[in-house]
Amino acid sequence: MARNTQVVADHNAPPVTRILAEFVANHPSRGWGDAVDHEAHRTFLNWLGCAVGASHHESVAAALAAVQMLQPAPQATVLGRAERVDMASAALVNGISSHTFDFDDTHLKTIIHPAGPVASALLALAEVTGASGRALIDALVLGIDVSCRVGNAMYPEHYDRGWHITGSTGTLGAAAACARLMGLDVERTQMALGIAASQPVGLREQFGSMTKPLHPGAAARAGLMSALMARHGYTASPRALEAPRGLMQVVSTKHDWREITDELGQRFEISFNAYKPFACGIVVHPGIDACAQLRARGVKPEDVERIELKVHSLVLELCGKKEPADGLQAKFSIYHGCAAGLMFGRAGEGEYADAVVTSEPMVALRRKVVATVDDAIREEQVDVTAVLRDGRREHVFIEHAIGSLQRPMSDADLEAKFHGQADEVLGEERVRALIEACWGVGAAPDLRTVVDRGRA
Repeated sequence: MARNTQVVADHNAPPVTRILAEFVANHPSRGWGDAVDHEAHRTFLNWLGCAVGASHHESVAAALAAVQMLQPAPQATVLGRAERVDMASAALVNGISSHTFDFDDTHLKTIIHPAGPVASALLALAEVTGASGRALIDALVLGIDVSCRVGNAMYPEHYDRGWHITGSTGTLGAAAACARLMGLDVERTQMALGIAASQPVGLREQFGSMTKPLHPGAAARAGLMSALMARHGYTASPRALEAPRGLMQVVSTKHDWREITDELGQRFEISFNAYKPFACGIVVHPGIDACAQLRARGVKPEDVERIELKVHSLVLELCGKKEPADGLQAKFSIYHGCAAGLMFGRAGEGEYADAVVTSEPMVALRRKVVATVDDAIREEQVDVTAVLRDGRREHVFIEHAIGSLQRPMSDADLEAKFHGQADEVLGEERVRALIEACWGVGAAPDLRTVVDRGRA
């Protein structure tokens, strides 16, 4: 029986699969300015600290236990742990670990967390192949550019359909990065992207569960495998991204091809990467920032009658959990984030521990938070008023939260964040040496120093 699919397809799309393959395969090493190269080192440092920090979380332990049932060859390092597994499994587990605390980098234009899929795949592959640190940094920049440009072309419609854009574009970024690291030619890089295009990963329904951090891990593994398969001659459609029934037209009603082609090789999306000072969904950060400022003014939880928030609709859509049952759910609660900001003046992983989330003082305080949607408020803004028991009203408006591109974390901030996550896992002295290795990775002959210092 004939079907009327009512799909309006673009049959005149530019050959973006080929365009991206040529870019990845042919762009010169360090073909960008010092600022971009430094941002790549900041991205790698932040990603590695997040991966080490969460390496003993129960979700990582469960994933690793499942992997070990496959009896993997000990090829590559699981960061923060003594175990070694095959490189595809290392990409999976390190990708899970790097996103478990929801503390990783964010490409603010698309809410993609780009390093999780790309860096997790790259480090595993580089450890096995003996690639140089320069080759890894080059591949990191180019892989992130692929994932974020595809994200730019589909956001927000793709995200609004329910896809976790980190996973669905991260598979492509990881495939591109691994193809570059292995030196694949244009044709095989095009095939790697094509193979990856049939493996989009991640649904937003999983937010607040262990499966959310699976998305960057699974994307890292799928992207790495796509590049390995292409290297050995496995083929795919040469139009897997842009064709009417290719990835981008299937998973999104928006596909702005100019976002992929404009200034390609001149503007690098890693330049728009931001780093989280708070271990939760990025749209909660302005609220935490505002409540921490209230605390600094002397507002105390016991003096508060209620906290009134005016937020963008996306905040409640993504992070509207009023009664989170554990730390993973609390990362998607504007109510818990604001309570943590006022109670502690911060919202690191400690403030998302299960015991803190379920404690009576935190439950009582977050129930005083009242959030309403205001169409005049942008995603990166928040308007907060603390109504005190004595009738006073303390007001804070956040235009851009700390950690944004307008108020970025410094290199010293990133180092402090790294120590805060990893010291308990590896020890302060070893973490200091690992941070030094991360800053110098672009000049390193191989990745042995990084993986040796990052292994428990």
